[in-house]
Amino acid sequence: MLRYIGKRLLALIPLLIIISVLSFLIIELPPGDYVTRYIADLEMKGMKVTEEDTLRLRAMYDLDKPVPVRYVNWITKIVTRGDFGRSFQYNRPVSELIWERLGLTLIISLITMVFTYVVAITIGIYSAVRPNTLFDYVFTLIGFIGVAVPGFLIAMIAMWLSYSKLGVSITGLFSAQYADAPWSLAKLENMLERVWVPVLVIGLSGTASIIRIMRSGVLDEVKKQYVVTARAKGVKEVRLLMKYPVRVAINPIISTIGWVLPSVISGESVVAIVLNLPTTGPLLLNALLNQDMYLAASFILLLSTLTVIGTVFSDILLAVLDPRIRYQGITK
Repeated sequence: MLRYIGKRLLALIPLLIIISVLSFLIIELPPGDYVTRYIADLEMKGMKVTEEDTLRLRAMYDLDKPVPVRYVNWITKIVTRGDFGRSFQYNRPVSELIWERLGLTLIISLITMVFTYVVAITIGIYSAVRPNTLFDYVFTLIGFIGVAVPGFLIAMIAMWLSYSKLGVSITGLFSAQYADAPWSLAKLENMLERVWVPVLVIGLSGTASIIRIMRSGVLDEVKKQYVVTARAKGVKEVRLLMKYPVRVAINPIISTIGWVLPSVISGESVVAIVLNLPTTGPLLLNALLNQDMYLAASFILLLSTLTVIGTVFSDILLAVLDPRIRYQGITK
């Protein structure tokens, strides 16, 4: 197992290099750059920008150098100093912008993950054990709604219902008196009172899809001969269910961990904008819209890296949890 893990980690090095190149080039693909957009905004306001001003701005933002040179400078600073560059729009280090919003993003995303997996796996198992019951039909309907309806639309409906029927605003993570206040126990309590709204909205689609996956997996396994044989030998139902069908059916869910890690950082960008959440998602969207090169490229690099790491982690978990899975080179 250690040999396999070592090989997978070594294989990450060239993969991450390729990802960093692609992350930088993706931001360069659209026509123009931040200076082009900035000058266009100035001209719309009636200001005249000369050619000398344009050259000065491009030199100030380090956009007068070729793309390969800018990439080498950017990746070298990341590797040697952990410096992701400076945001054009905010005129601040990219790392500061990301880390200052990362805490709230992690809180929302981790609570959402726990809520999603605990609720979805529990409901999926129960629906498989009691198929075609009222409980099963109700959560099947909720599952279809969660998969079909976009999260931002659910957020808008929730906002409308809460304001029109209850007169309560559910946007933001803090009440007005705590929004700019320093952290305290009262502010933490206020956040925990309001965090359930984004958790429910963001977690609904993930919960719905995992319910369907878990239900179909367990339902397929409980009909197999090895389960019938174990039941005939007198194995208790709960132990039988958890040791065999659930252990096998949970594999597809574990394999999706590679997709979950990036969402912990990015969150649901559109939902965060609708609910006015101070998370990293809106920051990434704003960077892409304004062609804030270093901020956007750093985000893409970070999310892609987390996807790769999550995929390796899920592969290792599958090898540990399912003895049927064997990889070449693994030794017990």
